[in-house]
Amino acid sequence: MAEWMNIAVRSFAAVLILFSITRILGKKQISQLTFFEYMTGIAIGELAGFISTDLEAHFMHGVVAILVWFLIPFVFEGLTQKSKHLRDWVEGKGTVLIKEGKIMEDNLKKERYSADELLAQLRTKNVFNIADVEFANLETSGDVSVLLKRENQPLTPKHLGIKVAPESEPQAVIIDGNIMDEPLATAGLSREWLQTELEKIGVTLENVFLGQADAYGQLTVDLYDDVIKLPSPTVKPLLLATLKKCEADLTLFGLSTRNPSTKSMYEDAVKRMGHVIQQVEPLLKM
Repeated sequence: MAEWMNIAVRSFAAVLILFSITRILGKKQISQLTFFEYMTGIAIGELAGFISTDLEAHFMHGVVAILVWFLIPFVFEGLTQKSKHLRDWVEGKGTVLIKEGKIMEDNLKKERYSADELLAQLRTKNVFNIADVEFANLETSGDVSVLLKRENQPLTPKHLGIKVAPESEPQAVIIDGNIMDEPLATAGLSREWLQTELEKIGVTLENVFLGQADAYGQLTVDLYDDVIKLPSPTVKPLLLATLKKCEADLTLFGLSTRNPSTKSMYEDAVKRMGHVIQQVEPLLKM
């Protein structure tokens, strides 16, 4: 076998081995690495490169070395999930960098962090003034977690006493002009509903790059042809307007009758409808 073909075969085998190992170790191995995972990742990568290009070395010897470096973190990961002491020893502990608005200089020195590096990490969290920070912690992954002082935290609807609808994941029902039946069924919708919604906004399925349906049955689409102007979604505003019209009609019926019992019935219906509108209005105004 020619050398270049031998290298190609060995490299292909190394890629398959690395892919299998990464899949077994899980997504954590490719996201936030601890010291131990960082070390084993480098070693496995070096070994894979070694067995791919070193034709004089025995291929299986390199595979055995990779398997050893794979088994060590795999076993330790199982053990650390059962023992906090072992987990702290292997993965380390987080370090407090800012506490109660004050910088912990000794901890910065311990982690070999300069003031500039701390400020740079804070800027990645959109924090530009150290006085705005109540607490900051250097995690074992190397990321810095930041808690702003209460007066500097962004306002939420809860702070303002406003009720909002619970968030539900929108389903991608159209991708590249093709209907996605599984997300459509997950949303409790059908192809007939989808075709009707597309006809309402005057677009064809083939012109839709991406279409999403939310939990309220409202379709949002992005078209290949960006020149076309799409109408704003009207499902929720129309439903809210219909409910308010019903309330107004009931009020009008109550005012137009002279029968006391009928008038009382309409007034009670108006109160109930008002209560319904009060409950659903935050959901329909999103």
